Amino acid sequence: MLQKLTIKNFALIDHLEMNFNEGFSIITGETGAGKSILLGGLSLILGKRADLSSLKNKEKKCVIEGEFLLEKYKLATFFEENDMDYEELSIIRREILPSGKSRAFVNDTPVVLSKLNELSDKLVDLHSQHETLQLANVNFQFKIIDALAKNEPYLESYKKEMAVYKDRTKALSQLIESQKEAKQQYDYNLFLFQELEQANFKDGEQEVLEETLEKLNNVEAIKQSFAEAINLTSNEEFGLKTNLNALKNTINRIASYSKDYESLAQRITSLDIELDDIFNELEIADETIDISPQEIETFDDRLKLIHTIQKKHSVASISELLEIKDSLAIKLEYVDNEGEIIEKMKSDIKEVEGKLNKLALQIHKARIKVIPALKENLETSLSNLAMKNTQFQFNLVQGDAFYHNGKDELELLFSANKGVDFKSLKKVASGGEMSRIMLSVKYLLSQHTNLPTILFDEIDTGVSGEVSNKMAAIMKEMSGHMQVISITHLPQIAAKGDHHFKVFKEDVSGKTMTDVKTLQNEERVNELAEMLGGKELANSAIEHAKQLLS
Repeated sequence: MLQKLTIKNFALIDHLEMNFNEGFSIITGETGAGKSILLGGLSLILGKRADLSSLKNKEKKCVIEGEFLLEKYKLATFFEENDMDYEELSIIRREILPSGKSRAFVNDTPVVLSKLNELSDKLVDLHSQHETLQLANVNFQFKIIDALAKNEPYLESYKKEMAVYKDRTKALSQLIESQKEAKQQYDYNLFLFQELEQANFKDGEQEVLEETLEKLNNVEAIKQSFAEAINLTSNEEFGLKTNLNALKNTINRIASYSKDYESLAQRITSLDIELDDIFNELEIADETIDISPQEIETFDDRLKLIHTIQKKHSVASISELLEIKDSLAIKLEYVDNEGEIIEKMKSDIKEVEGKLNKLALQIHKARIKVIPALKENLETSLSNLAMKNTQFQFNLVQGDAFYHNGKDELELLFSANKGVDFKSLKKVASGGEMSRIMLSVKYLLSQHTNLPTILFDEIDTGVSGEVSNKMAAIMKEMSGHMQVISITHLPQIAAKGDHHFKVFKEDVSGKTMTDVKTLQNEERVNELAEMLGGKELANSAIEHAKQLLS
């Protein structure tokens, strides 16, 4: 329930507060007084897009707040799923900054407009003359039937299965499409795979080859260096071994004089042993290295093959080539096993189709069952609203396609007069008739669903006299179990309200402002009398106003 609406710096409004209550609230005012501005402000906190022109003072931000009592709406789960703080008295705030940027908050938690729209749909049913066009919308017609049929559990299950169905059919289409491309590429991919398979590359092979070739291509320099190293080590006159042996004998002569000298002698002995090992390895390396043109050619050819295939695949390492090989293997296997994969996916889709068909049939049967009662109730309600000859025809058949709400196809036809052919609503119903039909629909829905606050914006358009009295009675009855707010020009409807607000304009400091006040007792009599007879309050108009209120 909407408890409070605060508007600051919006259009012609400087600062305005409205406190709402349960029951039936009326908003009246002269044409151009600013009722549409109130509606525009409320629309902003319900998620409508804003622009800079909404600001009264372009240098200050516009702030609009709505306080909603949520205890009856069971919205705690919705708040939790959308990371919002749930409060039984929740505040929605919209801010439009001088820069043109707009922000929205729910209990001080920033929210995007899409989420605000989702929430507002659960809080306020804003009915304007534009919304009357919904009657001709098939989805809205289904919404009416499903509310009476109590189809919500079936529809929720259907929507979940429908999401699975769409995902699986999309995946199958993508698979089939990719299979076409894969088949076209199969021969080429097979050639690439076989080329890599035959090459039999090993991870790290390239580095070993490059190092080996570097060594083989410089074998002369290597052998010369080995010869020099062996000579430096083994030369009988100047070699390292001769000099080291002389050093060892010299220190050994004094090793017994001190532990330090003994330690030096041991270290020199270790050097002698290490030098012998090095010398042996030098001789072995010198003997084993050899120039082999065939070996060089073999290694060189292998390296060239690696470079050629790397260039073909635009990579720089064997590890990347091995990854490509694995990827090609998967693509080839994919094509080879495509029949099995597609059949499995089709089988999964058939399983979901079975569930959807079962749910769609349950939904269809429930709809068929309630249509006679819906038709009768609407026709009876409209008969009371001076549309005695109104008839509806609901043509509901189950088709083959899966839609978002079942498999049904619906055609709602209308005839306002006897002997007149049935036609679609938007082609034959007048504005006044559409308003009365919408009111009857809302009244019927209010008896079967927990509707949020409903705001009727001049639903009385095109009606007058006794019809307006009956429309007022319907709204009054609806307000017995929900909050109803009506913006109206008709005194017959205004008189039925439990609470009455008047929107007016006044000049303040040379500027026109829109404001609102709550009417009580005599003020309310005068407002109704003015609506009946104009600014000059005749006694007859005042008496008529009192009669309407009583």
